[in-house]
Amino acid sequence: MPVTATRIVVASAAALALLAASGSGALAQKKYDAGATDTEIKIGNIMPYSGPASAYGVIGKTEAAYFKKINDTGGINGRKINFITYDDGYSPPKTVEQARKLVESDEVLLVFNPLGTPPNSAIHKYMNSKKVPQLFVATGATKWNDPRDFPWTMGWQPSYQSETQIYAKYLLKEKPNAKIGVLYQNDDYGKDYLKGLKDGLGARAASMIIAEESFETSEPTIDNHIVKLKASGADVFIDIATPKFAAQAIKKVAEIDWKPLHFLNNVSASVGSVIKPAGYDNSQGIVSAAYLKDASDPQWDNDLGMKKFYEFLAKDYPEGNKLDGNVVVGYGVAQTLVEVLTKCGDDLTRANVMKQAASLKDFRSEVLLPGIKINTSPTDFAPISQLQLMKFKGEKWELFGDIISADVGG
Repeated sequence: MPVTATRIVVASAAALALLAASGSGALAQKKYDAGATDTEIKIGNIMPYSGPASAYGVIGKTEAAYFKKINDTGGINGRKINFITYDDGYSPPKTVEQARKLVESDEVLLVFNPLGTPPNSAIHKYMNSKKVPQLFVATGATKWNDPRDFPWTMGWQPSYQSETQIYAKYLLKEKPNAKIGVLYQNDDYGKDYLKGLKDGLGARAASMIIAEESFETSEPTIDNHIVKLKASGADVFIDIATPKFAAQAIKKVAEIDWKPLHFLNNVSASVGSVIKPAGYDNSQGIVSAAYLKDASDPQWDNDLGMKKFYEFLAKDYPEGNKLDGNVVVGYGVAQTLVEVLTKCGDDLTRANVMKQAASLKDFRSEVLLPGIKINTSPTDFAPISQLQLMKFKGEKWELFGDIISADVGG
């Protein structure tokens, strides 16, 4: 009996010695998928640096500058970000080509913040079939919040349907007899906004919306659509357009002396890329919705988070225009990705990237409006679902009302 006991002790000691030699290393083993190593995290990105939505290209440039800043201060857990960004000209076939290049040739860990609803729709099934994160897409289409059917795709900004539902609530309360004319881009992006408006108006939609004008991004101008909307007798104008066309619409509304209550979708609320080119005088009284601080607004001059943003512009991205809301977007979404990758630690697998992205609790980028927080879960892929209304006055947006939550399911 004593002999047997001795053997057990010796065997256990041997096992412990083996654990000490190699097992502890196994417990802290680094896990990598393509695109991640001990020294690097390779991130792909697709932006419209050319074409009808080129005003958004500054988002990719801001992200590149932010990641360089991170690299200059040691990277993420000692790894440098290799940010590979390609132009698709806002053309879905080109997006498909660039996504394949990033996944199959560059072998990135993930594709981050690719821009636009039609471009992202074109690669939606491909990214999920390849099980590569299509993370924090730069579009508010509601369909990105579908973790059951598309577990590798996640949005970031508030959904388009949430935004127009908020406009609908405002109109039902403040202008219940409104005659609404809608301009919308004829694609998934425009139709998503339109659906939110109709859902928000409910049974009143059929009587309140008296005119709808859709346009193609290939059209050089939308002037004729604006003229038709004025002729309809509409006294409320819902403007669902990307920056180039939004600026055209603001100018044309003023030119033909139409005086509707003008709602401008958030994606074109940038002072620098839309309002200023369209003219401050032409933009007075326009209503939109915000979830980010306006860097051109002096009320944030002493805000600690915005001070860091201004320091970033001065030191790391001097060519960035603080009047351009897209710069703020790029900064905020880049901060969110850094948070996710930091949480991944040494498990830089694609599955863990999505797991951490779906586990954000009350995370705040420095540029979010006070009271707005980022929350996700395995069943909720809509990180931001709160907005605040704002009205353009003078040379800046003025916030009004409360922070409104308008959760819309996938």
